[in-house]
Amino acid sequence: MYKVFVKEIPIILSTEKNIGKQYKSIPLKLARLKKIIKKINNGQLFYVNLYHKNPEKLERFLFKKLKVVEAGGGMVFNDKKEILFIRRNSKWDLPKGKKEKGETHEEAAIRETMEETGVQDLEVKRFITKTYHVFKRNDKYRLKVTYWYEMYTSYDGELVPETNEGIKKVRWKNFEKTQKALQDSYENIKLLFPKEYLTTHPNDRIT
Repeated sequence: MYKVFVKEIPIILSTEKNIGKQYKSIPLKLARLKKIIKKINNGQLFYVNLYHKNPEKLERFLFKKLKVVEAGGGMVFNDKKEILFIRRNSKWDLPKGKKEKGETHEEAAIRETMEETGVQDLEVKRFITKTYHVFKRNDKYRLKVTYWYEMYTSYDGELVPETNEGIKKVRWKNFEKTQKALQDSYENIKLLFPKEYLTTHPNDRIT
């Protein structure tokens, strides 16, 4: 299954025809992706499932229909098991950015994380997953595919937000503060976290 976010609404791509009563299910061969994206942006569609029995065709369909922009991002832990967050566009986010020519996804993730936060001495521990979201550039839809890596650093120096990229703050957050930050973050970022980070104390919930 894939979740492709348009704003905060996911387009589901799955091998199952029926995934819930609310979902409008469309066979992959009949799906008009750009029309679906437009309806979501216009508030006309909220639950959609594009399905095909062959899982290999799901991602292939996306890459065929939209120009792909590849990026790398990092979930960085320190010695205190805190996680490194950035504040951009009034949301808590994780550092990430576009892959440059000749770079691997891992190299892009390391470089962008360092550039956006000022953190140093990053060690990649593992690949986490890919996330997908749709954005518009020059009046055309694009698909950003971000490759996420878990990283570690013992760096305890100054953190410097990359202000020319719109980053206002860089902060280390412990478990409790991470839970709160994720209430004010993006849905595709939440996909990277274990469920215990997404379950908050009742007194902390935003109503």
